[in-house]
Amino acid sequence: MRSAALGLATGGRSSVAFAVPVVVATRGRDDAPSRALRAIARAAVLGEVVADKLPVTPSRLGSPQLAVRLVAGAAGALALAVVERRGPVAVGGAPVVGALGAFVGSVVGASWREQAAASGVAALQPDLRAALVEDAAVLATAAALTA
Repeated sequence: MRSAALGLATGGRSSVAFAVPVVVATRGRDDAPSRALRAIARAAVLGEVVADKLPVTPSRLGSPQLAVRLVAGAAGALALAVVERRGPVAVGGAPVVGALGAFVGSVVGASWREQAAASGVAALQPDLRAALVEDAAVLATAAALTA
């Protein structure tokens, strides 16, 4: 389930595939390398959250963006399974589940944004508001996985 959740979140913001395993692996450690890794991970997520709102940002469903998200979902789920010391079956299946989750998260997130913008769910800047809702869902999932 954790691999699927990370994959879904990765479909929304690919940088969480890196950030979640880093935060989990360095939890409770206050040494300089751990703090630096957490800062880099958080900066990557923040940078993607900002970049996602730019008009020049390409669709996550294009090529190679979707492939990158699938690989990130697989790698992130594998890394999370390893740092959590799950059993061999869970570690072996994590990349497949993470990649599938990333695919579903990518398609659902893009569809949500497109539908919200087309239907005027939010009267002012519907795509921006839909993106912020998506950010909230992704960041809540990431926070739950790192708790």
